[in-house]
Amino acid sequence: MIIKLQKNISRTDRENIVHTLNRTGIECEGSEASLFIHLRENRSISLKAEIEKLPGVEAVIVADQSYYLVSREYQSENTLIRIDGVTIGGAEPIVIAGPCAVENQDQMLQTAEMVKSAGIKIMRGGAFKPRTSPYSFTGLEEKGLQLLSEVRQHTGLLIITEVLDTADVELVAQHSDILQIGSRNMQNYKLLKAVGRQLKPVMLKRGMSATLEEFLGSAEYIINEGNHQIILCERGIRTFVDYTRNTLDLNIVPVIKKISHLPIIVDPSHGTGRRDIIPAMSLAALAAGADGIMVEVHPDPPASWSDPEQALYPDQFFHMMENINHFIQWRKNASTASRS
Repeated sequence: MIIKLQKNISRTDRENIVHTLNRTGIECEGSEASLFIHLRENRSISLKAEIEKLPGVEAVIVADQSYYLVSREYQSENTLIRIDGVTIGGAEPIVIAGPCAVENQDQMLQTAEMVKSAGIKIMRGGAFKPRTSPYSFTGLEEKGLQLLSEVRQHTGLLIITEVLDTADVELVAQHSDILQIGSRNMQNYKLLKAVGRQLKPVMLKRGMSATLEEFLGSAEYIINEGNHQIILCERGIRTFVDYTRNTLDLNIVPVIKKISHLPIIVDPSHGTGRRDIIPAMSLAALAAGADGIMVEVHPDPPASWSDPEQALYPDQFFHMMENINHFIQWRKNASTASRS
């Protein structure tokens, strides 16, 4: 059960609601910034009428599923994420591109100029890299964040980068425009709550074995803390298939578009791990209804410090962007024709 609080609720009324619930033995969750309080116990349904009478309560919602705030039951219209003139979740899909990892200034500025010339507005790049082996390159960390800030200042590109630890949330937020939660941290609930208390948009990547309910349940943790600017990201799941890095589950795109108001983009780089099929799967993702894609591109892929086999060559990237732009224009024309 969820208690929806009035927008102008006073701190005294909020504390009184929590105190009243605790006094009756009901545990509840919800930050001071959130307008929602989750009740853990089913028996609290019997107290619904009494809770509704408390000052500061707008409504009491009995939700069957573990995710309600991200569902279309709660909000029927699509959530639009607007950042400095860029809209995610609108009529036109967006493309996010950049290297897997931040390596050095030359690599970052060269890649930034390349993606900007292709019309890209948001650049990706990992300063903190969660790796399976501790002997792999795990990122430049704060130095990498500083390089991302230089790119933003020099090119005007928006920056998305991953945060791995609650201790680094404020630091990463200073150097980026979108905070990314990677697949390994999809169910790191302390981290989800921490980014939920931030004002910046959050991209939540699906865990490699996560179900739809688990994926949306993780998004619920973020929105329950007060941050409604969530972008879901399908990045492939682990199956018995061995000819690609993961199995890119495009089925989830139209399903999420049906049951959730949040935008969803697709990462075919991690989803396939093969640069030769990334362009095709990018178009497939957009055809499935994705609000955008995120791909890895590098000036010299074989020299990439991280995941070189899934980084696009510059000529591949530009060719893919031409096809994507053709598709977007075709979709615009089809939409216009259907309305006339």
